Amino acid sequence: MAKTVLVVDDDPTQRRLIQAVLERDGFAVAHAQSGDEAIQHLTSGASVDVVLLDLVMPGISGQDTLKEMRARGFNLPVIVLTATGGIDTVVSAMQAGASDFFVKPASPERITVSIRNALSMGSLKSEVERLKKHSTGRTTFNDLIGDSPAMTMVKRLGERAAKSSIPILITGESGVGKEVIARAVHGSSERAGKPFVAVNCGAIPENLVESILFGHEKGSFTGATDKHLGKFQEANGGTLFLDEVGELPLDMQVKLLRALQESEIDPIGSKRSIKVDVRIVSATNRDLSNAVGEGRFREDLYYRLNVFPIEAPSLRERREDVPALVDCFVRRFNVEEGKSVVAAAPETLAFLTAYDWPGNVRQLENAVYRAIVLADAPYLQPHDFPAISGVAAPPPEYTPAPMPAPAMAAAPGAAPGQDQPVRVLDGRGHLRTLEEVEHDMIRLAIEVYAGHMSEVARRLGIGRSTLYRKVREQGLEQLVKGGAPEEADAEAA
Repeated sequence: MAKTVLVVDDDPTQRRLIQAVLERDGFAVAHAQSGDEAIQHLTSGASVDVVLLDLVMPGISGQDTLKEMRARGFNLPVIVLTATGGIDTVVSAMQAGASDFFVKPASPERITVSIRNALSMGSLKSEVERLKKHSTGRTTFNDLIGDSPAMTMVKRLGERAAKSSIPILITGESGVGKEVIARAVHGSSERAGKPFVAVNCGAIPENLVESILFGHEKGSFTGATDKHLGKFQEANGGTLFLDEVGELPLDMQVKLLRALQESEIDPIGSKRSIKVDVRIVSATNRDLSNAVGEGRFREDLYYRLNVFPIEAPSLRERREDVPALVDCFVRRFNVEEGKSVVAAAPETLAFLTAYDWPGNVRQLENAVYRAIVLADAPYLQPHDFPAISGVAAPPPEYTPAPMPAPAMAAAPGAAPGQDQPVRVLDGRGHLRTLEEVEHDMIRLAIEVYAGHMSEVARRLGIGRSTLYRKVREQGLEQLVKGGAPEEADAEAA
């Protein structure tokens, strides 16, 4: 998805020149001829990634426009343009929140480098903000990528459920992002900022499930050398996310049910129960209702968990979200890998959107990660996704090795066609005679052109009759193709 640059300048010629430079490098361009028009464009919800802002304009100035943008919460990168380049002007703009500046007129290279640097800095800030929210438990539904109808429904349901302490069961295929939804529920609730503890119930050894969930006292069993707080106590005051809850053994399902009903747990070896205040969000990629019918999951626990179901859609059900997801992953992995990929090329986005993604968002994320590592161009190409597109990477361009300095003597046994100059010095370093050099030259020409005498004569710059005469004089008749020199002479005559 091409990055959009909003060019704010009252000079239409400047806008057109900058547009030509940016579109040649694959950017989309939007225009505004005043500060007021730029603010209106941003508040309309139009997609803008970078703003090029002229400082001197009629009406509201560039400085005031920048301050108004920041006051309204528009934190996208801003590059200011100035015709004067005064130090006071530049310092004032940078203090107001500009990320870079350049003096008009600027070279195309200066413009594109400035924009790419601003995009890289914006990606870094976004990644830092995402990690900060993730670590502090403040991820919200505004941080979920996608505006498809399916994702809009998930966000709407999740925001309503987050306002209460109702148990939530998130269902969906593997890789659709159930934990991301659970974190958004936590971050949108009153428990935001409190512990968010995730437990993969399918990855816990069966003999350790009780200890990991509820904890144990020191010496309660062989190997219990220290007291261990379980996940319920770690999540006290916050949210406990039970991923793949359908994998829990039946005996643990009974104890989990009691913990949910009584809001208390019994650590192994403890003499008394411990009260806990935990919000439960669970998730599964299985059909728990079928598991209940088959006796693999307790019916009472199922109804206790499935109070507010949310179904996470598969990626093939929300194809329109693929470009936004790709853009998000490109920014993230640019930061992690130190790359500067701008985006995916339009043809790349087309086949990524059309693909079914059996592994859902997780598969797309890993595919983009691999493509970022492989990519050498500013835009991801289909051959960067060979396992999905079926397009192999083009072979590297062949750069011939530099030819060695001309040697004064041909290498013994050199094959015809190799660039081996005719030897002009003898073994003692003296010049050979012209007749000897001419003999070697004609012999080499006949070998290179496989005895085609017309071509040999043309390349040597002499007539055919002259060539045949020299062949006889040099004793090279055995190399001639297509008849005796006498016949050729007669033909030439």
